[in-house]
Amino acid sequence: MLKYCSIGSGSSGNCHYVGYKDTNILVDAGLSGKRITTGLNDIEVDIDKVKGIFITHEHSDHIKGAGIISRKFDIPIFANIKTWCSMKDKIGDIKDSNMKVFENDKTYSLGDLIIRPFSIPHDSEDAVGYNFYAGTNDKISIATDIGKITDNIRKHLYKSRLVVLESNYDPNMLMMGSYPYALKRRVMSEEGHLSNEDAAKFCIELVKEGTERILLAHLSKENNFPELAYETSKGILAQNNIIVGQDIKLDVLSRNEVSDVYKL
Repeated sequence: MLKYCSIGSGSSGNCHYVGYKDTNILVDAGLSGKRITTGLNDIEVDIDKVKGIFITHEHSDHIKGAGIISRKFDIPIFANIKTWCSMKDKIGDIKDSNMKVFENDKTYSLGDLIIRPFSIPHDSEDAVGYNFYAGTNDKISIATDIGKITDNIRKHLYKSRLVVLESNYDPNMLMMGSYPYALKRRVMSEEGHLSNEDAAKFCIELVKEGTERILLAHLSKENNFPELAYETSKGILAQNNIIVGQDIKLDVLSRNEVSDVYKL
């Protein structure tokens, strides 16, 4: 049974749990070590049994607790070489044996899990999303911090039974908010973040390609709120004759609370 849980998701910090049989891993560790440990305890996962931390990119809301957890619990950290070069000084000393390097768009195995990192457009050195496979049919995908939907993202997210998808900001809130104009342009750029509307439009594609559940993730604290992200996707899906609760299950991941454990 393939399992997913969000320990925290948002502009303040991100950490995802994925598990299959005896293999438990984290995707990102952008929360405090204590909060990650407590979150795992809440879902009855022993952090001593986590076999790896897989990093999407080097921004602090994705790596803040990675070094602490790796050192304290002797857990390997997996990232591509450009991300390692950019984050190494930010996370502190890591044992050589716990510094694992992968290449994007290639498939790897760790314990019982099959893992495939894939390239995504974001203003970092070399950001990735992830596919996780259990057998031939069960696939979970995580894709946040996306400037735009690319053919490579489509290739990797289609046929996923569960997708964790960024729905970062509402354009009106962003433009009316306090961010400096340069930061607003960065968020809206093709290497920035995905808006509620763009996420919702992509949800249409995902449903048509077999996705059963979508979890909206990485909401901006300043430029979004959960009800708005949910209603935007629900409304655009309905306009395309896709009914939430009937044709697709839709949830929004919390910034501060541990999510349900979703099982395939």
